[in-house]
Amino acid sequence: MQRYNILWADDEIDLLKPHILFLEDKGYDITPVNSGADAIEEFREKNFDIVFLDENMPGISGLETLNELKIIRPAVPVIMITKSEEEHIMEEAIGSKITDYLIKPLNPNQILLSVKKVLDNKRLVSEKTNMSYQRDFRQLGMAFGERLSPGEWADIYKKLVFWELEIDETENKSMADVINMQKDEANSNFAKFIMDNYEDWINGDSDDVPLMSHQLFKERVFPIMKETDRPVYFVLIDNLRYDQWKILEPLISEYFSVDSEEMFYSILPTTTAYARNAIFSGMMPTEIAKKYPNMWVYDDEDEGKNLHESEFLDIQFQQNKVTDKHSYHKITNVQAGRDLLNKFSNLDSNKLNVIVYNFVDMLSHARTDSNMVRELAPDESAYRSITRSWFLHSPLYDTLKMIADKKGKLVITTDHGTIRVKRPFKIIGDRNTNTNLRYKHGKNLGYTDKDVFTVRKPERFFLPKANVSTTFVFAIEDYFFAYPNNYNYYVNYYKDTFQHGGVSLEEVIIPFITLTPKNV
Repeated sequence: MQRYNILWADDEIDLLKPHILFLEDKGYDITPVNSGADAIEEFREKNFDIVFLDENMPGISGLETLNELKIIRPAVPVIMITKSEEEHIMEEAIGSKITDYLIKPLNPNQILLSVKKVLDNKRLVSEKTNMSYQRDFRQLGMAFGERLSPGEWADIYKKLVFWELEIDETENKSMADVINMQKDEANSNFAKFIMDNYEDWINGDSDDVPLMSHQLFKERVFPIMKETDRPVYFVLIDNLRYDQWKILEPLISEYFSVDSEEMFYSILPTTTAYARNAIFSGMMPTEIAKKYPNMWVYDDEDEGKNLHESEFLDIQFQQNKVTDKHSYHKITNVQAGRDLLNKFSNLDSNKLNVIVYNFVDMLSHARTDSNMVRELAPDESAYRSITRSWFLHSPLYDTLKMIADKKGKLVITTDHGTIRVKRPFKIIGDRNTNTNLRYKHGKNLGYTDKDVFTVRKPERFFLPKANVSTTFVFAIEDYFFAYPNNYNYYVNYYKDTFQHGGVSLEEVIIPFITLTPKNV
């Protein structure tokens, strides 16, 4: 076991001898000093893991000593000890970045608890996390083989993400491979679940249908608008997976209380063109193509696939006889985000303000196209970290603070997620075949039927088809489609990139979060 070095400064240090012996018996090495000046001198000459600092010492006070210690080595944790319970002293100590605060008279176990909390926290948390996950591992694995409902699959996915994030915080991430293997097993079973049930869901042939993209406004957003007398801000962050939401949640929770955290299912394909158009129009893709052919763009056409979201939103309002004033804003760069902030006061008079942020989608594409971004985000943990860093410094964060300040009701959601693809799947298509790596459609696709979800009757899946004989093929689990030509180059280029369009927990099951400002 590692021995830790503790510097203890107190003008009555001799009276603390029993406590020092107690800690030494527990395996800690103590250097006692009886003044702030001696503490500073010792701190300059030796390395310490933690400092105990009496607040009320003659000469240089504890707070003055603390400031000097932080200048020398700011990362070393300091525990302030005092007889005083005056609030201003506590606030000054906390403002000076102390790690803990103890009130005299001291109890030996109280001191030991504080030391362990500071020095052994990561180890103890890691051990507890690993043990708890191991207990849950078997229960989760058994659940995959059962006949689960859409809601139960959402709960399993949330639990897997919970353990993934918990294990990511442990010291050596020793259980990371295990949770990744369990996620793979879950995705294999989830793909079978989607293949068995998706067609029935969208055709109304099932009693247990999840909330899906095209139902989101009618079933959730319009009722929220009706229930509140405040403006509603609907923020859609493209490509936002549930684990990314959980990383952003602590930051957003400084300003908002989470009213509900619901999961819904993206329609297939899990892409912006299909899923996001379904959200804003309230229609499935074939309905859009039939009723508004001038606004439906096929995959093989060069025109942008999401140029009519504002018009679709207007149409959905009309179809549902909602007459409230609303606005739509698409943010594709930092300047557009700042421009929205600058005219934010104009949004107050709207009942609904829709704000679409495209950053996470751009991040996933940049990770594919840029070696630098690949280096910065080699795995899910780093991908989450970049998302958090972007959010902290983005106009979106400032926008959410503004919404909180204006006491607006907030909804945060997405159109689909992404999955890190690892295994290539050979497919052959003609030059009219679409380029997406997670789904293909065309007349003469060549592939083996194993390990894909084949849709030979697209009309049953409400998927527009350019030709009578068009077939859709969806990649499942962590597969991605690769052509035999330049196969090795293609595989090396796209392996371990984040893609969407297919069937996986990460792509299909996505969050719908409602929040209320804390200042209301």
